[in-house]
Amino acid sequence: MKTKIKIASLFLLGFTAVNAQKYDIKTAKTYAEISVKTDGKWENRKYIGGTTFNNVEQLKLAPEHTDHSFDIRYEGPGWENNRIGYRLYLDWRNAIDIFGKKTSAIVLPKVGQDNFDSYHEMSDWGADILKAGKGIGIGSIDRYLNNEKLHFYEVDSTIAKVENSTKESKVKINYFGWKTASDKIDFTSELTIKPDDLYTKHTIQASKEISGICTGIVKQKNTELFKKESKNKKWAYLATYGTQSLVPDKLGMAIFYEVSSVENVADTDLDYLIVFKPSTKSNSFYLLGAWEQEKDGIKSQEDFVKYLDQKLEVLNKKGKM
Repeated sequence: MKTKIKIASLFLLGFTAVNAQKYDIKTAKTYAEISVKTDGKWENRKYIGGTTFNNVEQLKLAPEHTDHSFDIRYEGPGWENNRIGYRLYLDWRNAIDIFGKKTSAIVLPKVGQDNFDSYHEMSDWGADILKAGKGIGIGSIDRYLNNEKLHFYEVDSTIAKVENSTKESKVKINYFGWKTASDKIDFTSELTIKPDDLYTKHTIQASKEISGICTGIVKQKNTELFKKESKNKKWAYLATYGTQSLVPDKLGMAIFYEVSSVENVADTDLDYLIVFKPSTKSNSFYLLGAWEQEKDGIKSQEDFVKYLDQKLEVLNKKGKM
């Protein structure tokens, strides 16, 4: 299960993820970053040594990188707003995880600085609250073919970029030469978060029409599944709610998607999967988490479903959030 990447070196552009003169992190409501060590060395597929993590605006993934390589702080890019945070495992897993926040302040710059995985322990700001395991996490991308999930094991090169502005923050991933089954494609994934709400807009595009590109929600115990279409039948949501956080306590997860873009919804052993129709057109959907310990957060299944229905009505009227 090795990631085959042909790029021979780590390529870094920029030292910080934001321009301090234009973007004040102390007053910001959104933030995205990717943070790496550059002064250590590779031994097989582990990054040994290195004194500090430094934020970069662009990162070309090292050929040695895999899960738990210790070269990237909390294992990939992260993004947040004043309510919730997310991260993406930038390796073969390609899963999105949730950082539950108990504060409206920007917290990612300090996450994982004292110890690589200390964010699994509850702190004053919150913690990592989702166990993705072998599942898809929440709203990330995979390929589902012949009842099997095909991860990002073979990729020629992967480049991640982050952007911050006063209105929104973005993470953009370019996967060049992603090989699954007999297909090899380029693929882009853009994740955008705005202030004051729980969702991330995820825009994807493939260079070739192939079947099985999917997103979804990892299955957890003690949850209930919800599905609903908008009145105009153009949008729908797939959601789960229950005691499914790592705390453990109440967590809701949902994906809003355009009905016309979806081939089927699959109930698998590990995940609820939304499988898209083959296309080379850009396609956007929305993912979100709702944690009960969030400041003024959603604390019941009834309120979670009410919140989802309100968002679905917005999509029904406007076609976007």
